[in-house]
Amino acid sequence: MNKSPNGVVLGLVQLQLPVVDSKEDLTKQTEKVCEMVRKAKRFAAPIDLVVFPEYMLHGLSMDTNDEIMCSIDGPEVSKLKEVCKENDIWGCFSIMEYNPNGNPYNTGLIIDNHGEIKLNYRKLHPWTPVEPWEPGDVGLPVCEGPNGSTLGLAICHDGMFPEVSRELAYKGADVILRTAGYTRPIRHSWRITNQANAFCNLAYTASVAMCGSDGTNDSMGEGMIVGFDGVPLVEGSDRPDEIITGEVRPDLALEARKHWAVENNIYQLGHRGYVAVEGGVMDSPYTYMKDLQEGNYRLPWEDEIVHKDGQAYGFGPPRKKKQ
Repeated sequence: MNKSPNGVVLGLVQLQLPVVDSKEDLTKQTEKVCEMVRKAKRFAAPIDLVVFPEYMLHGLSMDTNDEIMCSIDGPEVSKLKEVCKENDIWGCFSIMEYNPNGNPYNTGLIIDNHGEIKLNYRKLHPWTPVEPWEPGDVGLPVCEGPNGSTLGLAICHDGMFPEVSRELAYKGADVILRTAGYTRPIRHSWRITNQANAFCNLAYTASVAMCGSDGTNDSMGEGMIVGFDGVPLVEGSDRPDEIITGEVRPDLALEARKHWAVENNIYQLGHRGYVAVEGGVMDSPYTYMKDLQEGNYRLPWEDEIVHKDGQAYGFGPPRKKKQ
């Protein structure tokens, strides 16, 4: 690969879906991920950032056993930090994080090439009713990335909410990563939301899911990089452990954000009708935004919603009461 001076080269790892039942399994899977980081560096030396899918250490069992949960200062994260430093590469990783006060968190980490955690975020919208994770409580941070980029991360189902990618872009992210464990039935939605999230926010999106079968689930892989105009640049396959590579140009996304008039939607959201009104109208005409802010979000068909907890999918009643 011939890297451009302003480019950021990404490696999206379509990691083989594991089965992890014990601490020993967790240790082995952590080493597998570390070896894939090394492989990425050998495979394409210009790679700046290697991105692993959600559930890379735990698989799709939804097991909340404390023995296989991780902590930010635990041995698994320490190994991930070491391998990034060792190989002079940035990494985006997934852990299920131990939570002493409730269900575990589904946590994403971005670690720089010096082995320092630059971004730590907990999935806001677990894929209910089939995921047991505690909803995230640290918002949606962004961080400075390699070669002048600004990175944001949306874990799996968070990418289905346009508000999540809009928040990341609003905070300056020009490359929005999305990590997932999705299986094939979600393939179409995956593609169109990755494209829409890019176009609506004038940001690159780079997304990858787990891949292959664990004997029960069949994850889809489907790594893809989408340009800030919504056009796919690179599309992966369903081959486990394949590394999908491509270059993005954050400087071109920033140029579009500054110079586009038509379809500069992230700007125009807060400057409605600036041709008619100086500077545009900067209010919020959206009822759902106001209701969310005030804690009054309620759908017209709310009373008819069937699934409001995870009991139909084998989970017990929620451990916490609504606050």
